[in-house]
Amino acid sequence: MKKILITRKLLRSNEDRAKNIWDVKLNLNDELYSQEKLIELSKGCDGVLSALTDKLDKDTINKLPDSVKILSNFAVGFGNIDLEAARKKGIIVTNTPDVLTDATAEIGVLLILGACRRASEGIEGAKASNWKWSADYLIGKQLTGTRLGILGMGRIGQKIAKVAKSLGMVIHYHNRSKLTPDKDQGAIYHENLNDLLSVSDVLSICCPASKETENLINKKALEHLPAGAVVTNIARGDIVDDEALIDALNRRKVYAVGLDVYKGEPNLNPGYLKHKSAFILPHLGSATKETRTAMANLAIDNIEEFFKIGKCKNKVN
Repeated sequence: MKKILITRKLLRSNEDRAKNIWDVKLNLNDELYSQEKLIELSKGCDGVLSALTDKLDKDTINKLPDSVKILSNFAVGFGNIDLEAARKKGIIVTNTPDVLTDATAEIGVLLILGACRRASEGIEGAKASNWKWSADYLIGKQLTGTRLGILGMGRIGQKIAKVAKSLGMVIHYHNRSKLTPDKDQGAIYHENLNDLLSVSDVLSICCPASKETENLINKKALEHLPAGAVVTNIARGDIVDDEALIDALNRRKVYAVGLDVYKGEPNLNPGYLKHKSAFILPHLGSATKETRTAMANLAIDNIEEFFKIGKCKNKVN
């Protein structure tokens, strides 16, 4: 029987399924393992069902026991894993695409609405019971007719575009390549990122995290946005230079931000706390029972498929 380390606590139904298939090491207290402890716990294991919170860099992967043949990441992203180091060590890496598209896109739309309509300020006022209606109370930005720039028009970006279009937004996008008409839904393609930024009244960051996209939205990039733009991020915190974005908020270059992800999670850069216009969530993108169950099942499926046929369709390295 194969032995599998599951690094974070899963929903009970998923853990029960894994126990019925393998000899599993569970993380019942949902402890965030250090790299040293993860290496120690993986001894004697054939595979690891990892999470985005696990930092599987080159040094960590090189110290994994030779028995480990697969890292099945419980996420659509895999920026926490050094893919090349894993490949050189003969470890395949898999992810969980498709199953979290709808849930994550829903949060993406929520970020747009929350930031544009000053939801954080409204919630504070309602809880304090000290608000008073007036014609100019918490005036926000209306979405109808507003230009939405989507950075990364993959599955999640396409779903956000579909919903935003129904709200009357005009969709623009930048992607590694232009989409076919059946996928772009009439959105306007920009080959150059700065061209996209220049027409983005609202910017929705949906692109994968990689070495190429680290700090892609930096001080220089932000200057291409129209004055008073809104910036939202449903992708990964590493894509945004927090200090640059906070500076843009300070200067009112950026009107508001909507973030579900940010650098150093769960530790939020305190500069954001100075802005009532910052609408920030604790990485809720895939946080529905249906989606988290499907993600874990797919991560389990990936391991099963690999040990049955020696390969996996969701391999990313």
